[in-house]
Amino acid sequence: MSSLLVSGCEAVVAMDDAGTELPGGSILVEDGVVRWVGIGSPPDGTPADADVLDGRGCVAIPGLVNTHHHLYQVLTRARAQDRNLFGWLTELYPVWAGLDAEWVRVGATAGLAELALSGCTTSTDHHYVFPAAAGDLLAVEIEAARTVGLRFHPCRGSMDLGASSGGLPPDVVVQDADTVLRETEDAVHRFHDPAPGAMVRIAIAPCSPFSVSDGLMRESVALARRLGVRLHSHVAETADEEAFCLERFGCRPVELFDRLGFLGDDVWLAHAVHLSVEDIRRIAASGTAIAHCPTSNLRLGSGIAPVRDLVDAGVPVGLGVDGSASNDGGHMLGEVRQALLVARGRGGPAAMGVREALRLGTRGGAACLGRDDLGSIEPGRRADIALFDVSGLANAGADADPVAGMVLAWPQRVRHLVVEGRRVVRDGALVTVDEAALAADAHRVARRIQARDGLDR
Repeated sequence: MSSLLVSGCEAVVAMDDAGTELPGGSILVEDGVVRWVGIGSPPDGTPADADVLDGRGCVAIPGLVNTHHHLYQVLTRARAQDRNLFGWLTELYPVWAGLDAEWVRVGATAGLAELALSGCTTSTDHHYVFPAAAGDLLAVEIEAARTVGLRFHPCRGSMDLGASSGGLPPDVVVQDADTVLRETEDAVHRFHDPAPGAMVRIAIAPCSPFSVSDGLMRESVALARRLGVRLHSHVAETADEEAFCLERFGCRPVELFDRLGFLGDDVWLAHAVHLSVEDIRRIAASGTAIAHCPTSNLRLGSGIAPVRDLVDAGVPVGLGVDGSASNDGGHMLGEVRQALLVARGRGGPAAMGVREALRLGTRGGAACLGRDDLGSIEPGRRADIALFDVSGLANAGADADPVAGMVLAWPQRVRHLVVEGRRVVRDGALVTVDEAALAADAHRVARRIQARDGLDR
């Protein structure tokens, strides 16, 4: 049996149903599971062979859960800087057509390492670009997650509606529906682990109404429900998407998803910015969850999602950093802060509290991914724990409420990160990956991509 004792934290924020916070709290972990949370020593004492992690000066929270990402985009940051979503995609699709296994391996490793350093213990990824002869890209990013040590929920995405058929993406980046469905089912059989504590689970994720035919959307729904896996897609991200759906289908995006059977308690959808009152009612009634991506929505000028209204309607809401090309960063604690700020920008200072925003990044994210074994620090839950140092200059003056200070002050690098009871970050440095070597590798591959596109300097 392996044991880890996280001892004497400034505070342990359990994120349980009671909202427990323990000043001076400690956590005992055995074989990847939280066994005890309390103040002082564990009831039976500290196991003799326990690895002891000193939590002094740190706030311990459940590991943050990233519910929407496109990891391959890490190596194409700072492009299409002044474009809206459709313009941004039009500029970048031809670049992404050059995806290969090295690009995905290095980009996924870099993106997941960046997330780990921000306090994220579980991430999804929505990968929907599969160029011919590029290799087994889903397997490549799963191996990257194993290397970094994060829990991973990759989504086998798809696009079959190319420009010649009235879709947005160029034909070179789409696949035919039969290939999509065959490769998707194969990925579920090879990689999906439904067991409690699973480190890898697969979801099925047709990309969007403007890049996937309604036939493939319906077939994806049927496949996911036959295989017992979750469904994911983008919805109602921009006004352009709404206009596209009204013109092509005669309805708004959420109504379209309802018609296609793509709502339900096995579904989580990214963005949900442009929603009507009826849209929110449909989402809530169906049990569908929402991945809120505030930084990406601001970067592309898409708008601000009505998160207060969604939460009040009982919709499970988590947070996503989205692709690093539409966010240009992957800091999950920063996304918690951003969610708080945009909610207040839309609805005033009482629209969202600090701890509510933190709950979106933990319990809300776990709910999006269908994980009742993650998202809180309480006995029986998996031991995914992030510790943020609040003793330094950035948090000076926040001593009256260090938990609020952790969110409201400028987001810092995590001090320690534990996933399934194993250390992934220690004293602010990755345990599993050489950060400097990874950064050099990422810059090298990014320059290769730039040179191919004629953007090298």
